[in-house]
Amino acid sequence: MADALFLTSADVSGLATPAEYVDAVRDAYRQRGEGAPAEPRTALVNRDPPGMLTSYVAILPETGVMGGYTYSAGFGERDAYFMTPLFDSESGEPLALIDGASMNPFKTGAVGAVGVDALAREDASTLALFGSGAQARGQLRAVATVRDLDSVWVYSPTKEHRETFAGEMDRELDAAVAAVSSAAAAVEGADVVVTATNASEPVFDSDNLEDGAHVTAMGQYNPKKRELDADTVARATYVPDLRDRVMRDAGSFIHAVESGVVDEDHVHAELGEVIAGDAAGRTDPDEVTVFDSGGTAIETAAGAALVYEKASAENLGETIPFAAASDALTGRE
Repeated sequence: MADALFLTSADVSGLATPAEYVDAVRDAYRQRGEGAPAEPRTALVNRDPPGMLTSYVAILPETGVMGGYTYSAGFGERDAYFMTPLFDSESGEPLALIDGASMNPFKTGAVGAVGVDALAREDASTLALFGSGAQARGQLRAVATVRDLDSVWVYSPTKEHRETFAGEMDRELDAAVAAVSSAAAAVEGADVVVTATNASEPVFDSDNLEDGAHVTAMGQYNPKKRELDADTVARATYVPDLRDRVMRDAGSFIHAVESGVVDEDHVHAELGEVIAGDAAGRTDPDEVTVFDSGGTAIETAAGAALVYEKASAENLGETIPFAAASDALTGRE
């Protein structure tokens, strides 16, 4: 029998800062670059009612944990539910079962920020943000911990949404955050572009993207999701979170390959290889770089380990027992 900690979304909320998530996720990708195992997502799609059941896993040996997500999205409730199991990577015993709802934008924002930190120019100070939901908020908060932002231009299709979002974030951040009325206005002059959407068509035109810009695209988790046009992929040093997922679900890259503008060798390196120093990141101030973040268990396990440690220190959560398989199979007490 092993005792694990059950943490609700309320337990997890506010436990760690965006900067702490970024540090934990950066170190996790460094471990991946040095050989830590991680697998791309497996997604089972249901047609009626429409929905998706997804899982992915990773082992972070230096952190001492392994785990990932199993989550549902869509179906009858038309919502998402995130279950995060966390195990000890030495003993294999369960450490925690975490409701990942409130953690999700923070750990996803953190990996976006790690991509910005690894690939954007060090003097980057202007950011174009596409999206105005929880994921966009998580991305912006995290990026603000790795670059000294002066200006943030926010675009999403609904005027009320982008203006409300910009007003909230302008009050929260040191940077000036303002809504703009078009994609072109957002991208023009931007040092960093972050796309946090569920778009199935490109959200900006590559012709409007400045030389030297970095793009973090985090809505690239389905072959039909395509935030970037083929020209942006082709002109960029292209870095995904996991190489093995690129031709499975990185919609913009798949479309660029099918259009004939790149082939599979266009993948420069995984993010972890850049973090670990095994591959170069940016080498020229005029270079365009892309980090394709489709979501992995690397950031999920890192975020779960962070909140588990903090919750344990604060005596949060509820202990739940897990029977070892040997006990259950033999009937031993």
